[in-house]
Amino acid sequence: MISNGLADLSLRPLAKALGTSDRMLLYYFGSKEQLVAQALGQDEERPLLMFRRALDVAGAPQNPADMRRVLEEIWRQFTAPDRRDILPVTFEAMTASVLNPDRYGPVMRSLLTEWRQALACAFTGLGMPNGKADAEATLLVDTLLGLLHAALADGDWPRATAVFQTLLDRLEPAWHTAE
Repeated sequence: MISNGLADLSLRPLAKALGTSDRMLLYYFGSKEQLVAQALGQDEERPLLMFRRALDVAGAPQNPADMRRVLEEIWRQFTAPDRRDILPVTFEAMTASVLNPDRYGPVMRSLLTEWRQALACAFTGLGMPNGKADAEATLLVDTLLGLLHAALADGDWPRATAVFQTLLDRLEPAWHTAE
């Protein structure tokens, strides 16, 4: 799936590679879209799970500097060379959710909601009111996705990282008012 993307994903060759039949895949997953959703959801190294594990171990950020470190770690996880292979499939699913909202929309809405909620929770932990925490989380998730998409397109990962740091430089002072 990663090497061919969603557009070229065909159940027969996938089933053959997995040692099963396309009928069995449809039986277990219901549709190609559900199979993709399950595959993206089962990635044990996806940054959202890593973020949640880190919060379980270290606890929620206690101040804006902690929050910045968490966000820098999220960026590092997303931009790690070994994670870049899965990003095109994620963006292809995101585009497919716009073109075919009934097929891929639920998958992408769920993914975006999970990220926004996780970050909003961390911001409310800093003392932000819910509305502001939601806005900060949305700004960060949506901007991060845009920067990742552009870096995939032009290959300029250092530029994207510099822009992400600039974004944090501009946002972090407002997080101090939440303390």
